[in-house]
Amino acid sequence: MAPGGVCVIIVSLRLQMSWAAGTQCVTKGDHRKPKPGELAYNKGDVLTIVDKSTATHNTTGEEGLISSSNVREREALRVDPSLSLMPWFHGKISGPEAVGKLQPAEDGLFLVRESIRHPGDYVLCVSTSGEVMHYRVIYKDNKLTIDHIQYFYNLIDMIEFYSKNKGSIATILLKPKQKQGTKSAELELSKTGWLLDISKLTLGENIGEGEFGAVYQGEYLGQRVAVKTIKCDVTAQAFMQETAVMTKLQHKNLVRLLGVILHKGLHIVTELMSKGNLVNFLRTRGRSVVNSVQLLRFALDVCEGMEYLESKKLVHRDLAARNILVSDDYLAKVSDFGLTKLDSKVSDSIKLPVKWTAPEALKKEKFSTKSDVWSYGVLLWEIFSYGRLPYPKMSLKEVKEKVDGGYRMEAPDDCPPGVYALMTSCWEQEPRRRPTFHKVREKLEREMGKHSPGPGSELRDRIGSGSGS
Repeated sequence: MAPGGVCVIIVSLRLQMSWAAGTQCVTKGDHRKPKPGELAYNKGDVLTIVDKSTATHNTTGEEGLISSSNVREREALRVDPSLSLMPWFHGKISGPEAVGKLQPAEDGLFLVRESIRHPGDYVLCVSTSGEVMHYRVIYKDNKLTIDHIQYFYNLIDMIEFYSKNKGSIATILLKPKQKQGTKSAELELSKTGWLLDISKLTLGENIGEGEFGAVYQGEYLGQRVAVKTIKCDVTAQAFMQETAVMTKLQHKNLVRLLGVILHKGLHIVTELMSKGNLVNFLRTRGRSVVNSVQLLRFALDVCEGMEYLESKKLVHRDLAARNILVSDDYLAKVSDFGLTKLDSKVSDSIKLPVKWTAPEALKKEKFSTKSDVWSYGVLLWEIFSYGRLPYPKMSLKEVKEKVDGGYRMEAPDDCPPGVYALMTSCWEQEPRRRPTFHKVREKLEREMGKHSPGPGSELRDRIGSGSGS
């Protein structure tokens, strides 16, 4: 039996060692009576791997030994248009229709509909004591209210409140009546282990204002994190697709998703990239601090992240230095997957970044890895110009016209000829003539070989000592 026992231990350790620190796992069974040093957990709990045999419990924060045979890696969320943050929202239906949907009557069964009588307002319909109550939800000063006492950011916020407090309505909301064809995003996030606990999050200072909401730094179970907060219902729903895509991606050069919190809207929690975005990083340091080898290193980091997306047949659509973040140890990572999609069409409502977008994507909305390669060429220009705005002194209209006519930007000052040649190959008018990210990486590695005198790790140290942050 001894050799067999040894074999099991080796396999167990191999399984553990194949997971990097920080990997999220879900428990397959209960372990309620742990031995000293072991971690207690229930089936379905989420743990974070610390090292080959230790994990932290995502809810209790406790750390201890675990058996690899009793955990599985947290699974990706399926990209599914029917996944809804508001499965109880039924759109524009009448009062009698709502009453029909809330049958058979059940205390606390509820739905929300758009008001037909008062456009722009909503109605909360709740079943109580055999009848259905209709509460008008008034939209006032960018907030929602039923009683002019309690105000809410959005419908998610309102339903969250009345599911815990009776307030001015007849009964606490107990059971959502799901709209046909929708699935509860909250339930799916919880089942797959991506739903995080708001009580374990400490929010810190505001570190940025995005187009869709604020970004804060914070701490979740002892780990420094960035939190993107999205309060608008419709935007939050759109970002559910981004979140689903992010659950599938694991690469050292992509910003890592830790999970999602549903509280007064949607909170997307990622690893914290303390040095901020690449364009500001380069602008605030300049040539005296960051040399050409380090610029190549950043270019290679981004390329490796994009090569990974290419291998997954994912298109980023908004690749630019502002969407590249820099970690504590000066690793560049691709972020902001807001526009990332598996398909090749983009909604008309999305404003495209003209200076970074390939001609065929601007004209015909044809997005592909090859349109990302065009954007990467512009990003290379940003890197080697130390964060200058592309097409200096040109209006967006001029950029469109001139690029269509064959104009291409000149090389930034002191840009290595091999790098500029790579940029221009990314800007081929015909998408099929542009290189793949795999080819770009090979060329960058050759370029790195020409410029690097030896191991490049000390360069990161030099930046750290010279940057003051």
